[in-house]
Amino acid sequence: MNLVTVGLGIFFIIYGITTYILRLYKPSFFWKLEPMKQKWGEKRGYFIHVFSYSILPVILGIVYTILGIRG
Repeated sequence: MNLVTVGLGIFFIIYGITTYILRLYKPSFFWKLEPMKQKWGEKRGYFIHVFSYSILPVILGIVYTILGIRG
């Protein structure tokens, strides 16, 4: 068991969940969201932002946590 990798995985999971919750309750917190919407369009910019700041960190966190537990 590698505690550094597990800790990094847990950090990524918490980061992804926190950004998702902040997006629901305080969307003005994300200053990069509006430029992304302007550059790629309303729906595509929002999707790219959600994917890169919420979904991808949670997926990476799960993978890192599993790899850290496995050794």
